[in-house]
Amino acid sequence: MAPVPSCPAEAMSPHAPSAAPSVDLAEAEDFVRLHHGEHPELGPVEHRLAEVHAEVAATGTYRHTADELVFGARVAWRNSARCIGRLYWRSLRVRDLRDLRDPKEVADECVEHLKLAGNGGKVRPVISVFAPDEPGRPGPRIRNEQLIRYAGYLGSDGGVLGDRRNLGLTEEALELGWRPPARRGPFDVLPLVVTREGAESCLVELPGEAVLEVPIEHPELPWLARLGLRWHAVPVISNMRLRIGGVDYPAAPFNGWYMGTEIGARNLADADRYDLLPYLGRRMGLDTSSVRTLWKDRVLVELNRAVLHSFARAGVTITDHHTESDRFLAHLEKEEAAGRSCPADWTWIVPPMSSGITGVFHRYYDRRELVPNFFPGDTTGVCPVIH
Repeated sequence: MAPVPSCPAEAMSPHAPSAAPSVDLAEAEDFVRLHHGEHPELGPVEHRLAEVHAEVAATGTYRHTADELVFGARVAWRNSARCIGRLYWRSLRVRDLRDLRDPKEVADECVEHLKLAGNGGKVRPVISVFAPDEPGRPGPRIRNEQLIRYAGYLGSDGGVLGDRRNLGLTEEALELGWRPPARRGPFDVLPLVVTREGAESCLVELPGEAVLEVPIEHPELPWLARLGLRWHAVPVISNMRLRIGGVDYPAAPFNGWYMGTEIGARNLADADRYDLLPYLGRRMGLDTSSVRTLWKDRVLVELNRAVLHSFARAGVTITDHHTESDRFLAHLEKEEAAGRSCPADWTWIVPPMSSGITGVFHRYYDRRELVPNFFPGDTTGVCPVIH
């Protein structure tokens, strides 16, 4: 890992969090009761409740047991209303890194997270939980919305090279001393930016072995491979706040695996991202003079075919929106059979293409916000999705 010169914490003061308040005892009690209720082998809950009450009275917060942390992180995934891929919530691997709050140590463990989750292409769900917020002692923050983000460079003509979504993060990294490649490209990986109040911020470049990427090609359009498109294999959400029993963990990067439409129908297709549909439509020889020719729809299908084909050929885990829709409905049935509510936000659960021919389109969902859960952190929010 090649560290880039860091900057003093004062330079990051606009993003500095306020001191954490004391833990809400009612929320803490609800969580402890939930944990014991779903794990009867733990025995009566009263002793643990007394411990939590005493610790909060003395310090304003309390420390989760290792089992509580694992359970809380998994239930936070189970409760994530915007995530379609919750069928495997019990499989989430939880890395207990709560003793780490130094920005450089956090960044180093984020690199290990990427290696562990990437798993040679057999992507596995992982969460790394760093130090929590405590009264008068905020935990670390990760500025990147995902651990792997591609730079976006604003040109003098107003055009953008790379990912438009990351213009702000790119500018911030440059101001902190990041040196992009001599020949800038559309898929330059940005460094990690980790901050903590009262400590120097850390800016660390991700080593190549931690960034598994898939070159995009099409099974029937050979020219598409020559465009040099690619995407990273592990979507690690890193700017969400994990909340368990009233305790906030502001740095708790987590991942599942990609659903193809996230890449093919959003990241590469959205007008405020890579905006590839007009160019690809022309290369495919389609009539792009009117939306009524449905040229966008045709390009979108082929781009998504290319993504699924490329990941499969590279031996990297990915899922498609039809399969994932069926899996979510199976998850919903399991949760209802267990007597639990399964909150879901229709606008996020329904795929961004072919919506009407997926099972998740044709029903309503409970939209209550349950805890434990993931919430927007101190930086620009992003969907708390684990696929």
